[in-house]
Amino acid sequence: MRFLSLVLTMCALIVSCTKKQNYDEKVLNVVKPAKVKGLDPVNAGDTYSSAEIARVYEGLLEYHYLKRPFELQPNLAVAMPTVSEDGLTYTFKIKPGVKFHDNKCFPNGKGRELVAQDFVYSIKRMADLKNNSTGWWLLDGRIKGLNEWRDQYKGKDPNYDQKVEGLTALDKYTLQFKLTSEYPQFLYSLAMVYTYAVPREAVEMYGEEFLNNPVGTGAFQITEPYSQSNTIEYVRNPNYRDVRYPSDGASDADVAAGLTKYAGKKLPLVDRIKVQIQTEASTRFLSFQDGNVDYSEIPKDNFDTVVTPDQGLTDEFKTRGINLEITPDLDITYIAFNHDDPLFKNNVKLKQAMSLAYNGEEANQLFYNGRGMLAQTIIPPGIGGYDPNYKNPYAKYDLKKAKELLAEAGYPEGKGLPEITYDTTATTVSRQMSEFFAKSMSDIGIKIKVNTNTWPQLTQKVKKRQTQIFGMAWLGDYPDAENFLQLLYGPNSSPGPNGSNYNDATFNTEFDITKNMQPSPERAAKYAKLAQTLAEQVPLLLGVHRTSFVLKHSWLKNYKFSTFNHGHAKYYDVDMQKKKKVLESGVLKKTSEKKTASN
Repeated sequence: MRFLSLVLTMCALIVSCTKKQNYDEKVLNVVKPAKVKGLDPVNAGDTYSSAEIARVYEGLLEYHYLKRPFELQPNLAVAMPTVSEDGLTYTFKIKPGVKFHDNKCFPNGKGRELVAQDFVYSIKRMADLKNNSTGWWLLDGRIKGLNEWRDQYKGKDPNYDQKVEGLTALDKYTLQFKLTSEYPQFLYSLAMVYTYAVPREAVEMYGEEFLNNPVGTGAFQITEPYSQSNTIEYVRNPNYRDVRYPSDGASDADVAAGLTKYAGKKLPLVDRIKVQIQTEASTRFLSFQDGNVDYSEIPKDNFDTVVTPDQGLTDEFKTRGINLEITPDLDITYIAFNHDDPLFKNNVKLKQAMSLAYNGEEANQLFYNGRGMLAQTIIPPGIGGYDPNYKNPYAKYDLKKAKELLAEAGYPEGKGLPEITYDTTATTVSRQMSEFFAKSMSDIGIKIKVNTNTWPQLTQKVKKRQTQIFGMAWLGDYPDAENFLQLLYGPNSSPGPNGSNYNDATFNTEFDITKNMQPSPERAAKYAKLAQTLAEQVPLLLGVHRTSFVLKHSWLKNYKFSTFNHGHAKYYDVDMQKKKKVLESGVLKKTSEKKTASN
């Protein structure tokens, strides 16, 4: 029976490999390293979920695809809002004629028109305590009456028809927000996935299964309910409104890269998107090299065979017609201490000792091929509040000082310190990172137990405060230092983005004041000071700010990396005739065979 099984498996592989590819339909092939928790905007708490949700749903605003620095523009809004003189009232006009996807939740299965009330409902869903939204921190205390509406329904079903003073549909197409105080970052929140519009009919029909049955207004829709499988497929929304590729905002580099050739063309440009979930970087990279994925990151173990010392492509990859895009990312990697744990809550010297025992330079070489910039504070370069001259005294490798501080913390040579559990994901690279961390800590007598999880399991543990320490990265939601500092703001503790549950009254007060200031050199200086004070308290063991290295096949058109890439797949195109020519020429296969033979 086992032999028969192997024969059948081999036959299946042969059939799969020899199946003729269909070049008549434009298909964008994407690979992701982790499964997503579901497709409900109110719980888009990680990069992977947000990217998938944004294929289906849309918000009032979005980022201009080409412009740098990043600039917001209307999406489902007709224009940017009118704002009252006191900066507290924002009034939007909604685009008429926008339709939700056809779905059985609507009469006769035909998607109805989006109206202002849909945003009122969607934002109330984010406030609803029952939904335990990971995005509530965005609007917590910001909209008049919304917190009061939220709090009065603790432990019971909320009345979504009850009026909220600061969240009103003035008429069918007019939406108004009234804020409790000035908040310069408010518009950024309306470009984030949490605030995207969902239809009440779908939520009420699907109930708990709504997260697997998304119904939005986006350029794409799913072909069947999301089943937590390793593949997600989307098709072009046949009723998508008239949205065009941008005709402005391109840099000289964009023009040279051909990013302006599609100016004025109707979006989306592809017929279908196929997303494959492959947790191992080596598997994802092999899929890219075989032409089964259109763009890819470069695994650390393959970096030197792909990128030259001067950051060009090696001849091997040039001959395949592959292109390389290098872009600094607005992000931070870190190891978080859960401050619910008495071990970390008040023992700053313990955390300082652990930070000094961690060799960040070596980790950068091992896991990022030296591409990362060692973080001195939580604020990345490129935004106000980043100080290039500041050097964190605890973000360096100093075993002698680490041992001294560990003794001062009450644990000389680690004696009396219980074993600490480190939670991470189960991928090869994550395990290697955790082993490196454990070895670093053992050098000063600290014992680390590594616990591996799937990505959804890890994020749920963090959300439920069930970790002791954990590895994580934060990609900016918007280009403002406030978005990074809020990771350590007490009121944002889990299930909010402050997974470390750090809560310092002095920082909270200063942060509250600073984040409400208008952008200015004074605000940037205050952000920098807050970040530096935090860094020396070591609520997080800081890692690196990363740079994105993306490989693209020659048939992929219009790809431009963005930290804020929600919904950007509608701009991509796939030249299927070019793809056919490359794949049938065998250039990808020949190069792979040559590499295998040389090994």
